[in-house]
Amino acid sequence: MMATAEKSDRPQGKSTLARWWYALCWVVCWAVCKALFRFHYTGRGNVPASGPLLVVSNHQSHLDPVLIGVACPRQVGALARASLFVGPFGWLIRSFGAVPVERGSATGGIRALLGMLRAGEAAIVFPEGTRTTDGQLQPFQGGFCAIARRGGAAIVPTTIDGAYAALPRGAALPRPRQIALAFKEPIMPDEIARLSDDEILALTTARIMSEKPVPCTSAC
Repeated sequence: MMATAEKSDRPQGKSTLARWWYALCWVVCWAVCKALFRFHYTGRGNVPASGPLLVVSNHQSHLDPVLIGVACPRQVGALARASLFVGPFGWLIRSFGAVPVERGSATGGIRALLGMLRAGEAAIVFPEGTRTTDGQLQPFQGGFCAIARRGGAAIVPTTIDGAYAALPRGAALPRPRQIALAFKEPIMPDEIARLSDDEILALTTARIMSEKPVPCTSAC
């Protein structure tokens, strides 16, 4: 699997400079994830190539947004604390598609996500609300269901395994542990329209929990 082969389906809605910058950062992150975590991912074909999209994932560590960004065939945005958007670091995460939200502002977060979806973009959602404290899946909050419905978005349930071992809460630096990720079967907008929020929540949770991603067993 060559990095150059996977870059052909990067999004085309950004400026040329922005696309080149994202591509450069993607290659660096891809190389680091492969070298440090033997990062392996599957199910890229389950990610719709265009249109509004929510990548709904379990949340194991601070590595998760980067891991999803490396694995996903589309550029994905994410919400981040507004206090992080300061100086060069703020410029950097904004260039990756991060959107600032005031801490504790549910209304601001919903507005930001809907803005991304209505622009036809992809966004990451962690319905546990925070990183796991013990590596186990925590109960999901169902707010993303209404956001997907209002934004006309598909939902791609996503499972990350190994990131908690690599960077648990309280750890200052990541450890060289193997990490795997799987994009599961999507829930498309027409199906979302037929289901209640409770049914969407149950279906998303079931697909995330259905099986762990298959780790890399050879040089990959």
